[in-house]
Amino acid sequence: MKPYVICLMHSSLDGRTHPSRWRPKGAGTDWFETIHDELGGDAWVIGRVTGSEFAKGKPYPATPSEKLPRENWFARRDAKTYGVVLDAHGKIGWGRSDIGGDPIVVVLTESVPDSHLAGLRGEGVSYIFAGKSEIDLASAVEILNRELGVKRLLVEGGGVANGAFLRAGLIDEFNLILSPAIDGARGAPFVFDSTDADGDKRAPLTAMTLESTRQLGGGVLLLRYLIQNDAAGQ
Repeated sequence: MKPYVICLMHSSLDGRTHPSRWRPKGAGTDWFETIHDELGGDAWVIGRVTGSEFAKGKPYPATPSEKLPRENWFARRDAKTYGVVLDAHGKIGWGRSDIGGDPIVVVLTESVPDSHLAGLRGEGVSYIFAGKSEIDLASAVEILNRELGVKRLLVEGGGVANGAFLRAGLIDEFNLILSPAIDGARGAPFVFDSTDADGDKRAPLTAMTLESTRQLGGGVLLLRYLIQNDAAGQ
């Protein structure tokens, strides 16, 4: 069963997501955690690049280790909220087992080496498998629902991860915190983006309904859209 998936992002008026580049500086940049908490997800998910920013360790050494089965492995199943990170090829060495108190669950593919699985287990980091060499997001969210009881999932970027969920037709709702600021230059990530390989793919999105508009103060808006996807186009 698929969880209800909400994408939550914070951007400038031109859709950029690095507040350090925005002008004027500090325009409404303190709302994300407040809205995150209000949305009440059972888990939140980010991509590998964003996940790397939270890592405290180095990639696990590629030393010979026992052969480990390509089966989901959980250090904990009793958490109120989980932090899920997409890391298809096992690039992140964590050096920690939680982010802000939320146990980490890594989404891997079966192509990862045994040494990486051993490293995750040694640090008490849970992992699931969703695909042979590329992540199948539909499978990943179903596993999170079945194994950990995740019924409400917050997708929180970066842009490539958000775009992958969008193109997979998995996003049910989009909440955008829109700040009165502009980036205005090249090089910053967008709310939704893609890899070069996915550049020509389009989301099966058929309708967006503005459900509510909320003023958060200081010119900051929270826009809530409900999304309809064409199941046949996924």
